[in-house]
Amino acid sequence: MKNSIDLTHAKKQFENYLSDYDIEDPKIHLKVTHTYRVMEVCRTLATALSFDEEGINLATLIGLLHDIGRFEQLRLTNSFDDSIIPHAKCSLDVLFTQGYIHKFVENPMYDDIIYESIKNHGLFQIDSSLEGDCLLYAKLIRDADKLDNFHTKLIEEIDTMLDVDMDNLAKETISDYAYETFLAHKPLENSKRKTHLDMWLSYIAYIYDLNFQASFCYTKEHDYANRLFARIPYKHPDTISKIKTLQNCMNSFILLKTENTKTD
Repeated sequence: MKNSIDLTHAKKQFENYLSDYDIEDPKIHLKVTHTYRVMEVCRTLATALSFDEEGINLATLIGLLHDIGRFEQLRLTNSFDDSIIPHAKCSLDVLFTQGYIHKFVENPMYDDIIYESIKNHGLFQIDSSLEGDCLLYAKLIRDADKLDNFHTKLIEEIDTMLDVDMDNLAKETISDYAYETFLAHKPLENSKRKTHLDMWLSYIAYIYDLNFQASFCYTKEHDYANRLFARIPYKHPDTISKIKTLQNCMNSFILLKTENTKTD
């Protein structure tokens, strides 16, 4: 069915949903602005992947809905810590348990794709059993979410994101786990991070989990890796040395991925 997704209507419903939350709260505001940017990145990637108009609208809608559970997570915990309450689970509860999904899009034809996309965007690794459109859109929202996370990490206050001020963050060191995993071109597991600087490094390592060449090109175009590395004024000599090595490692990886013609 063509034109079954009305994005203007969906955005209005999103604004209505937000009326129950304090959008002046820095953490709430962060996720509102993140949501709208992810919508645009979804549109950009879907266009680059030659989706038709309905497919682009579906990708954009998933971008709008992917983090809707963050607001309830923050209300309950005042934290983005998924080890307390996974935000993707909160999103699925709001949309599918509480039934909000059909306030955003009446037709249920895309329910499975939306459900699996939101469920998998919050997982460390994508479900290996996914296939077809569920897999395609899950990959797309994972990439779009990460691409805007890079932008977010460059503009938001460090203490809002990491619960530590910049001065103390700059004095920290990188754990052996974080250093070795990053050099192996692998994303970092949240539970194995030891320092706030490990957390920061894990955000940059999202690049290792991107799915599409268009996503790597977007990352390179915005120079996210180098800008993220440069944001922290590292103080510890060992950290300064390690950061140089990790930055070179990441730049080589991005160059390889942007020169490769494979897109999936």
